[in-house]
Amino acid sequence: MGQLHGKVALVTGAGSGIGEACAIHFAKAGARVVISDLDLDGAKRVLVEVKKNGGEGIAVQTDVASAEANEHLVAETLKAFGRLDIAVINAGIGGPAALTGDYPLEGWHQVINVNLNGVFYGMRYQIPAMLKSGGGSSINMSSILGQVGFATASAYVAAKHGMVGLSKNAAMEYAAQGIRVNSVGPGFIRTPLLTKHLTEEQLSGIAAMHPIGRLGTSEEVAELVLWLASEKASFVTGAYYAVDGGYLTR
Repeated sequence: MGQLHGKVALVTGAGSGIGEACAIHFAKAGARVVISDLDLDGAKRVLVEVKKNGGEGIAVQTDVASAEANEHLVAETLKAFGRLDIAVINAGIGGPAALTGDYPLEGWHQVINVNLNGVFYGMRYQIPAMLKSGGGSSINMSSILGQVGFATASAYVAAKHGMVGLSKNAAMEYAAQGIRVNSVGPGFIRTPLLTKHLTEEQLSGIAAMHPIGRLGTSEEVAELVLWLASEKASFVTGAYYAVDGGYLTR
């Protein structure tokens, strides 16, 4: 029997990358998994993988930048499984690369809507569902850039810092009611979000910024997320955990 047996876990941005790895890890641990992504075909593909690993789940198309879509996602979760115990808000975008004084307004609003407003909208509807289930674990996928700056990424950096603060605030508010809220800060991970925009030479340069000397993998992040979701982390809330190959030690 897996460590998440009987639990229901929701993962946004689960159609690829870190979200996909989290969904599969949860399924292997015995959870029923709600696979949410804007790309429904990607979510359905991951659902097949979840079932191959002995799991049960559903795929739901969700635009996390919409409050109504987040409400619908939680409603579909409760309709299918009757409860919500674990939520991983992982969906995110990179946005334009530009100096702050030149940053395009449309790009700013898009990044904030997905990467910060989307986290609030998700928690806004997930937390009441968790309370009805007797508590739960909320895990928000921030970044190393939730702790430090990165030139030409002002919107992303602002959103990821905001996500960490929002997570800490919610952790304080709901700890006594059995909901733990934590954030995770991956370093640069070899996912489609990164690789589709960069050459191998550029990726090698980024890898060299990590003392461990390489990019991370989605599975390495998912291992930490699985721990935070489980009762093994029962005394952990309001924390930020870097999975960054030493990036933040520089």
